[in-house]
Amino acid sequence: MRLNGAPTRDPDASPTGADLIVHDDELGKIGHFAYRLHNNLKADGKQAQTTTKAAGTSLTSDGLEMGKALTSASRAWAEQVGTLVDACAHISNHLDYTKASKKKDDEWVGAQVGAM
Repeated sequence: MRLNGAPTRDPDASPTGADLIVHDDELGKIGHFAYRLHNNLKADGKQAQTTTKAAGTSLTSDGLEMGKALTSASRAWAEQVGTLVDACAHISNHLDYTKASKKKDDEWVGAQVGAM
């Protein structure tokens, strides 16, 4: 085994087969689901917020403690939906970046191996 170089290879010989194969169809599906979930949550996740907040305000003005709890729950719900929307966007964007980056890396490795 040589540590200071690579064994010589016939430049006309074709590669015997790829040893690095990436199937990104699963990543694509996950990214697509994250994107759809992001859009759906953004559109529908706060659907009841206005009426819930109004009900909480009305109950509070009538002197009922439940109004404060309802307003607090509405605020917490909106915060959690926002966090989930952000997480879905992060997943989708990260997978898009990873897919593009991996493709560039594979092309670079292929060019380097082909140049040997």
